[in-house]
Amino acid sequence: MRENEVPQEKNKTLDGNKKAVYAVGADGNYKTVASDGWNAEEIVTSQAVEEFERLADESLKKAKSGKSSMLEYHMYHNRMDISLLSQTTGFFQWTIKRDFEFKRFSKISPKRAEVYASVMGIEVEELLG
Repeated sequence: MRENEVPQEKNKTLDGNKKAVYAVGADGNYKTVASDGWNAEEIVTSQAVEEFERLADESLKKAKSGKSSMLEYHMYHNRMDISLLSQTTGFFQWTIKRDFEFKRFSKISPKRAEVYASVMGIEVEELLG
């Protein structure tokens, strides 16, 4: 898209902030242009946030009933999925899924808990519930 075609539709999910997008400038080269976003992006972002909130609520209920660990709740609460959590922690996806098990998670090492907490920006005590 050309520099003068970059959408400026005041996307509410950006909360008044702008984001950089690439566009073709008058000289024919790519450059970054500030954008307020566009409606389609706002709709999709809102749907994704709602889905993460639904998954977080569901996993919190599972954790409170002992069917899952608080790790699953915190992952969704922080708008992460297993793939992203794996990438940011360096842990294999299968080990993260295993850590969702309530009994296994209660026995994880302090160092492992610290990595999870650090990535999610919370205290270890909050993670362990």
